[in-house]
Amino acid sequence: MANPKVSVVQYLNTAPLVWGMVKGEQQGKYDLEFTIPAACADAVRQRKADVGIVPSIEYQRMDKAQIIAGISIASKGEVKSVLLLSRKPIEKIQSISADNSSRTSAALVRIVMRKFYSHFVNITPAAPKPEVMLKHADAALIIGDPALTFSASGLQVYDLAAEWKKFTGLPFVFAVWAGHEDAMLSHFRKDFEQSREFGLAHVDDIAAGYSPRLNLPPEALKVYLTRNIDYSLDEDNRKGLREFYRLARETGIIPVEKDLYFA
Repeated sequence: MANPKVSVVQYLNTAPLVWGMVKGEQQGKYDLEFTIPAACADAVRQRKADVGIVPSIEYQRMDKAQIIAGISIASKGEVKSVLLLSRKPIEKIQSISADNSSRTSAALVRIVMRKFYSHFVNITPAAPKPEVMLKHADAALIIGDPALTFSASGLQVYDLAAEWKKFTGLPFVFAVWAGHEDAMLSHFRKDFEQSREFGLAHVDDIAAGYSPRLNLPPEALKVYLTRNIDYSLDEDNRKGLREFYRLARETGIIPVEKDLYFA
């Protein structure tokens, strides 16, 4: 019988979730394919993967989807890897060039601008190259490893998870493990939880491995993985996720909001 296919975001913040599948007891039990966030959702939707780290907004756009309970990629304050880089104060931004690899962050920035700053902006997708993006727009939305490594000298920087927390008082959930309801996701939960716990127990190793790749000190990466990113899907995170869906509907990003269905 073939191993379940798992679509995984290639950024550092996903590494702890799959560390057990790469280095631990779950190694060899799953076929991992690393890609960008938007492609994870597409892989699950097209049934090229049984489960994926799906951008949270994409759960609302998938038919008969379920979430593996208890696990997410979230932030309870500053996230440091979802940034709006601007040449102007945020209330004066009129155009945003958004990283085309993310759909949740693009939805979040639209909500932040419309709901929190009562400001309509023109948002266009682009490759994640801030220098080029800022030639064509007032601000650039970048996510993941490019956001961690970009030098934003001379720009105003807005951390979107911090903006969300400031206005809602809630954490923000960027991605969840999700798949179709007939994929028997409940069978994966124990392995996925153990893989995450193995990863969190080996954060030093993860940080050391990614340090030369990102050209950042291991200690800074350890802080990012343990303080800026939260890997639970606790009650507060679920409240934040439901509020995101409510505002996404009010903003016209999704036509209706469906509740969270757990495997």
